[in-house]
Amino acid sequence: AIIGLGYVGLPLLYEFSKHHKVTGFDINKKLIESLNKNIDDKNIYSRKELKSCKANFASNPINLKNNEIFIITVPTPVNKNKKPDLSPLIESTKLISKYMRKNNLIIYESTMYPGLTDEILVPLIEKKSKLKINKDFLVGYSPERVSPGESKKNLVNVTKIVSGSNLEAKRRVFELYKKIVNAGIFSAKSIKVAEAAKILENMQRDVNISLINEASIIFNKLKINTFDVLDAAKTKWNFIDLK
Repeated sequence: AIIGLGYVGLPLLYEFSKHHKVTGFDINKKLIESLNKNIDDKNIYSRKELKSCKANFASNPINLKNNEIFIITVPTPVNKNKKPDLSPLIESTKLISKYMRKNNLIIYESTMYPGLTDEILVPLIEKKSKLKINKDFLVGYSPERVSPGESKKNLVNVTKIVSGSNLEAKRRVFELYKKIVNAGIFSAKSIKVAEAAKILENMQRDVNISLINEASIIFNKLKINTFDVLDAAKTKWNFIDLK
């Protein structure tokens, strides 16, 4: 079951449906209605592609029953105080805890701060499901790396980071994603390392965007075209092209 069918969850569902029986769940009923009509409002997939997708789209939680693997891809927005809003993650975790069984695997793909999975989400699962981590169920974390609009850098063409609550969890997550990712799988040392890697990727991107925006303001005042400057600068082998 894929929980959350945005630009991260829908590609996962599409690719996994080639190998497994998959349920796509989202609380947005209009989104589910559109997908059941083979309409992708985000224009990731055509009607023909969705029609060929052997998956079940649902907004009724009862459809989460009897699944073996739950992959959570809900957003982690920032609130007005610039603090992470964990409510989508918390509510999704509570939801799957109602339908979990022994030997289930839960995988998170949402962006998280290091420690969130181990310190907040796993205890919540244990409390709600009455099951014990690494005894009754396993947890993995595999940060999403999708860049909307980058057709050549999609789910299957970008190396996937995987991690798990123990070696067996990591092995199961590795074997699962290996079926759909052509670019290779990288096993992180721990869930915290994988969480931190995602944060670092975002930090680097945001710093670079901020840097070029500031430089562009200066160049504009000097009546210099920023793109011309980038074309010249990127001829150096280690320059990061920020277009």
